[in-house]
Amino acid sequence: MDGKLRANVKPGITVDIVLKQDQRTGKTTRGVVKDLLTNSPQHPHGIKVRLQDGQVGRVKTIIPE
Repeated sequence: MDGKLRANVKPGITVDIVLKQDQRTGKTTRGVVKDLLTNSPQHPHGIKVRLQDGQVGRVKTIIPE
């Protein structure tokens, strides 16, 4: 699923995010969403989230249950 739409991203789901320091390489980090930090309904680079372990990044892919 696409991480560019806020409606698709909810707390408690598993996602792959790109951290700020990994934007050049595109390396992803997997985790569970704690908070949504982007308020707009969509974002071209992905919705910004905070994972349960405290890392912040933009959602690249949503992992299906």
